[in-house]
Amino acid sequence: MKNIRYMSIKELADFLGISRIAVYKRVKKGQIKALKIGRNYAIPKRYITHIIGGPLTTANKREIDKAVKKTVREYGEVLKLLGRE
Repeated sequence: MKNIRYMSIKELADFLGISRIAVYKRVKKGQIKALKIGRNYAIPKRYITHIIGGPLTTANKREIDKAVKKTVREYGEVLKLLGRE
């Protein structure tokens, strides 16, 4: 299998869970680096970590876990009710 080094706007949008238009606007503003090939854009995969904010460190993971536990502790019943809807 080939090592693919680029993503399309649609692939990046699916990966990030946002719309293609949102990705396109960020490319046009220069927030996401991309190469224009004809009418299409190719986003180098090496920039993906910059787009998503880099890899999570152990400290980041602990902070996220702490925030999740606090949220569940404070809003557990509400979350259960929302889950049933």
